[in-house]
Amino acid sequence: MKKIFFAAALFSIFNFDSVYAAWLRKSKLVCFLLIFGCSQFSICHSQMQALFSYSTFYSPTTQTPYVETYLSFDAWTMQFVKQDDGTYKATAEVLIVAKQGDSVCFAKKYDLNSPTVGTLDELDFSFIDLQRFSLKNGIYDLELTLRDKGSEEAAVSVTEKLALNYDTRRPMLSSLQLMASATPTHQENIFSRGGYDMEPYVSDFVPEQVEQLNFYYEVYNINQELGKKPFLAVAYVEQQETGTRFESERCMKRKLSATVVPVYGSLNIADLPSGNYNLVVELRNSDNELLLYKKLPFFRSNPGVKSADKISDFAGTFVGAYTDEGQLNIYLDALYPIASEYEKEVSRDLIKRPGLEEKQAFLYRFWKERYPMNAEVEWLKYKERIDFVQANFSYPRTMGIHTDRGRVYLQYGAPDFVRDEKNFVSARKLGATHSGQVNMLQQSGVSNDDQFSTSSQGHIYYLPYQLWRYNKLPMDDPERVFLFWDEHRSGYYTLLNSNARGEVQDPGWERRLCRQQLPENVLGEVGEQFQRGY
Repeated sequence: MKKIFFAAALFSIFNFDSVYAAWLRKSKLVCFLLIFGCSQFSICHSQMQALFSYSTFYSPTTQTPYVETYLSFDAWTMQFVKQDDGTYKATAEVLIVAKQGDSVCFAKKYDLNSPTVGTLDELDFSFIDLQRFSLKNGIYDLELTLRDKGSEEAAVSVTEKLALNYDTRRPMLSSLQLMASATPTHQENIFSRGGYDMEPYVSDFVPEQVEQLNFYYEVYNINQELGKKPFLAVAYVEQQETGTRFESERCMKRKLSATVVPVYGSLNIADLPSGNYNLVVELRNSDNELLLYKKLPFFRSNPGVKSADKISDFAGTFVGAYTDEGQLNIYLDALYPIASEYEKEVSRDLIKRPGLEEKQAFLYRFWKERYPMNAEVEWLKYKERIDFVQANFSYPRTMGIHTDRGRVYLQYGAPDFVRDEKNFVSARKLGATHSGQVNMLQQSGVSNDDQFSTSSQGHIYYLPYQLWRYNKLPMDDPERVFLFWDEHRSGYYTLLNSNARGEVQDPGWERRLCRQQLPENVLGEVGEQFQRGY
């Protein structure tokens, strides 16, 4: 994590169309992210990698909530195009939509340009975009669609629930936000607040190099309860699993009550061991009575600092039973299909080195954050998938979790229908053109062992394949189909084609499956199976 600031009063008039791209110092962590607090998620589509998050605030001047969105791209994952002046630039097409049901409450489509570079060796940076727009109180679907305009890859979309519930009459807190840096403002821009330009930090991963945890939030309408009396803003770190507070480091600020009170603070976390934590902020009156509080989860990686009670943290949880690091590594590796980019990076790093407690902590946190009330139940369901994949899809020197079928099964669960064909033959008669193609294949050296003898004319012979149909996938249309093929008749299946979003889509897949026996742009019998889903 980088340093965090935000110091400021609200804008009385917002420029909702402002866009600002800033250079960010590149770090391995910039492209990875977990869902937490103000809601954040990662986008990884083919080459492009990006982080997206949002925070919510309130403007007493206009008496309306507003949303800030933060979008960070890793330059090295995008396609930079040469410009007329010899420099290179990447462009992302961005669409942000807030909807309630079928009603669009906010929409903005724009191109976000990267900084230009002289050569393609200068892509060791990230750039960030900030948008700000107002919405009424309510629950929304916040949808982000991204496309790298320099790439042939299709656009990718993600959707997250957004809830706004700000009251004009009672004390409230804004989102609790981590910030990456703060520098004095020389020219007003969309990052400017209270005399500082503040760079949001779009991640909850705090590496060992970071010794200060900085944060910002705003307090609204506290004067309606306290009048002109001051209050105390307290911040500390607690362990997620046990609630244990780290009392050695606290941040306490005395604030005067007002309609809007900005609070910036910083905590020294140099001696904080690796693990799962909450940043906790509290507001207390002069009698030390708790008025408001908010928590923000984060993950600390600090291998150089050991904790004496680390093992006991997880001994009583469902991960405490996993003490074989080799097996634990498999479990972490198997999370890949459902993990965010940040989680993938962290798990890869954990697998490479010894550290039972850190691996247990990661596995616990992974499920606890997704299912706070029934983390163990959901993990055991997923573990059943892992066991099935390992037992049924493993191949010599390749674990089932690393196969295409294993990945799809882990990501989407068991298919609703499976068609397994080892030697499928289409009985349809071929026209003269196709018979000629079969003869040409034979003349090219295709052997009788592959069932392309002269007696095969009039039929189409397909390599072994499996067709999986899912009646409904999350955030996708119904009737999604995956077709895996055994290209070398070795028992090892790979994904050949799918109509699911973000999956492999090959227009010529059926010709490959029958080794070019079908003429181009002709739908065969397996193609019809794919369209039907059975």
